[in-house]
Amino acid sequence: MNYNLPSHLSDLPIYKKAMEIIILSRSISTYLNQDLCYLNADGSEDKNIYFSGDIVQQSTNLAPEIINAERERYSDKKHKHLESLDQLTQRLYSNCKRLEHSNSDGKDYLPMLRYELRKFRKLQHSWMMTL
Repeated sequence: MNYNLPSHLSDLPIYKKAMEIIILSRSISTYLNQDLCYLNADGSEDKNIYFSGDIVQQSTNLAPEIINAERERYSDKKHKHLESLDQLTQRLYSNCKRLEHSNSDGKDYLPMLRYELRKFRKLQHSWMMTL
């Protein structure tokens, strides 16, 4: 993915971790969807299939928020991007926990994604101190 970044942004550890999370969440979602796309015995669909899409959408939004926070000149607007990034991370983590209860072999990979999200949070905290 290329968001037309200045070169220094692509070197940021938090940005690199966000890109890793995007790739990991897409892979896990693809794996989960193979098991969750079938209808239940009563003809209903598995509600967890929506959470698998959510982890992709939320992880894809991490990098643009980092870029927007880095580019923003005004403190109040910068903080809005930081809040948004924090909310995305929280929702992503919660959706991983929900998906761990799904009926799929792919759920075995979700602790790995949650581990990467914890590393991301540590990077996020350090990075926020530099802004």
